[in-house]
This record gives sequence, structure tokens and C-alpha cells, in this order.
Amino acid sequence: MKRFFDFLIALFALVMLLPLFLVLGILVMLSGKGGVFFRQERIGKNRVPFLLLKFRSMRVDAEQSGQLTIGDRDPRITPIGVFLRKSKLDELPQLINVLKGEMSLVGPRPEVAKYLAFYPEKYLKVLDVRPGITDPASIAFIEESEILAQSAAPEKTYIEEILPQKLALQLAYVEEQGALKDLKVIFKTLQRIIQTLLR
Repeated sequence: MKRFFDFLIALFALVMLLPLFLVLGILVMLSGKGGVFFRQERIGKNRVPFLLLKFRSMRVDAEQSGQLTIGDRDPRITPIGVFLRKSKLDELPQLINVLKGEMSLVGPRPEVAKYLAFYPEKYLKVLDVRPGITDPASIAFIEESEILAQSAAPEKTYIEEILPQKLALQLAYVEEQGALKDLKVIFKTLQRIIQTLLR
């Protein structure tokens, strides 16, 4: 049922948001060299890797200097990228990942492979389900890049402080997941995005 719900909602959203996709795609192309989409390998259900899609918000080859971003002041982020990231509109192309069955609307956010080495064994259960566009951890750490921007060692802060808290929230979601829970997460995500934009 969840897969059926995900597919229908993703298809409907893509059709309805097509004009927005076109506008954002043009803005991204005008922001500098590089394609409209950013593709990054993430680890999906049962540890199967897939290419996660986003609207490109950073300059070409920016990932070579690190996979973590440190707030709006990160020089690798384009001007339109600042807005895309703050509004979370850069995540919209993941509706395509949902259609393909690689992701769900709600589920533990997929991680890049290098950070799986820091997953305590008790949290590996989060890799048994389809990852999502949003989840309770995404809501709690919606301003993650700003937190990292205040750290003298962003990657160390992510691994030792942020990642364990995110995994705890993700595991709790996996153990309690259900249709009503997913609807609450979607609603709360939209609420937090609006609150962030109004600041």
C-alpha cells in the first residue's frame, strides 16, 4: 500500500509541478556551468546504491572539496542554490526517484556510502526500508548546514554529534511507521520549511 501511495502522489506531484520544474531548471542553467540536476550515489534499501537526484545548487566539481555543506556562506553554493536549499526545492527531483521505486515520500534519508562505516550495529535496521525524501530526522535537522557552519570541524561534528541523533530518530520512525505517521511527517516538514523561509 505504501508503494502504491508513493507512486500515485509522486506522479500527481510531478505533473502538477512541471511548470515549477521548468522555471527552476532555467534558473539553475543560468547560474553557471553544469547540468540542471546533481546526481549523487546514496545507499538505498538493503544497501543497494542508487543515484539520488537534486536540482544543482553548487558549482561544478564542488563535491571534490567535501560532501558536507556549511550554511549559506559556503562559497561553493550558487546564488540560486542558496534559495533552493533553504526552501528545500532542490529536493523536488527526488520525486523521480520515488517513481522509480528507489525512494519513498517518507523514510530514513539515504546516506552516502562513506558514512555507513559510522553506523552502530543497532541502527543498521534503517537500511532495511526504502529511504525517503523526508523523515523526522530531516525535520529536526532542517538547518543542519547552519549548525555545521558554526563548527571548527564540520565533519567531526556531523559524525560524532549529528549522525547519532539522526539515526536514533530514523530507527524510531522505522519501528513505528504507518500511513498516519507518514502524513504527520509530510505536514510537519511543510510547516518547518515555511517557518524557515519566514525567518
